Amino acid sequence: MDKKDLPPPFLDLVRDDLVRSEALLHRRLPDQHEAIGAAVEHLVGSGGKRLRPALVFLSSHLCGAEQEPATFAAAAVEMLHTATLIHDDLIDGALTRRGIETLNASWTPGATVLTGDYVFARAAHLLSQAGNIRLMSRFAETLMIICNGEIRQMFDGRHGETTFAEYERRIYAKTASLIALAAESGPILAHSSEEQIAALRTYGEYLGLAFQVVDDILDFVADEATLGKPVGGDLRQGLVTLPLLKFLAVHPDHPAIRRVLDGDTSRAAVQEAVRVVAASPEAIGGAQAVAEEYIRRAKESLHGQCFRPPHGERYRAALLSLADFVVRRRF
Repeated sequence: MDKKDLPPPFLDLVRDDLVRSEALLHRRLPDQHEAIGAAVEHLVGSGGKRLRPALVFLSSHLCGAEQEPATFAAAAVEMLHTATLIHDDLIDGALTRRGIETLNASWTPGATVLTGDYVFARAAHLLSQAGNIRLMSRFAETLMIICNGEIRQMFDGRHGETTFAEYERRIYAKTASLIALAAESGPILAHSSEEQIAALRTYGEYLGLAFQVVDDILDFVADEATLGKPVGGDLRQGLVTLPLLKFLAVHPDHPAIRRVLDGDTSRAAVQEAVRVVAASPEAIGGAQAVAEEYIRRAKESLHGQCFRPPHGERYRAALLSLADFVVRRRF
């Protein structure tokens, strides 16, 4: 794992845990076709922040859950995330991610879809070994939310008038729902109180919303090497994200933006639109302020909760610091 994937304090707390979950991610099943095995190895070995499994472990330690089921849950959540990326890349026509060729860049759509389906099933199989019916139910619900959100985006979310409420609903389905699942896995596995499960879920929801807003900011201000995918990708697909929404509130008829939203997705047109939005304090600063408000709410959800001693405060502090990291990240 790259040292920049998570800040050192969080790595120190869950380093050994992540090694165990990583081993599960790389384990090949005996009857698995070699093409699927190579594809999964390619995908899980391509890096990534491992934010979701880290959240499973932090919340598990916080609430005193046993670590064997937590390890299966952490691997399952990351495998589910990987599966969603396979389908996302196919839907978006993306040829690279994190600087590495996607499956659909060289495979047929059929083979790519089936591999994504296999990885979804692999994630469910991993989670089943955690032996918790409630967590399995939440896993299924989260997968339905993700798929429903993607369908909604495909049919309703492109080249249309987007409101903040619609944007928030979209990023909840796309990102926050899975991060919330990771955060609530610990208290569910620990059979914590309903109040504590709700608190960790709320933390994860707001953390996930902030994470995606920052991702959408980076889509305008980061360089391609840092971002790991082409800059301006959402705009090129006609998706209105929060920085653009903030920009359009002040400049509703800006010609560079309207040109792209009206269908000109040439490299020059997209680059000009990205430059205009990136230079706008209303767009970037306004979106950043929303992310910071989400983080404030995430941290607030953990206040007043009495988690399992003797290390409860240590892991609560880690989650609070992780929230600050998410809103400050630049990759």
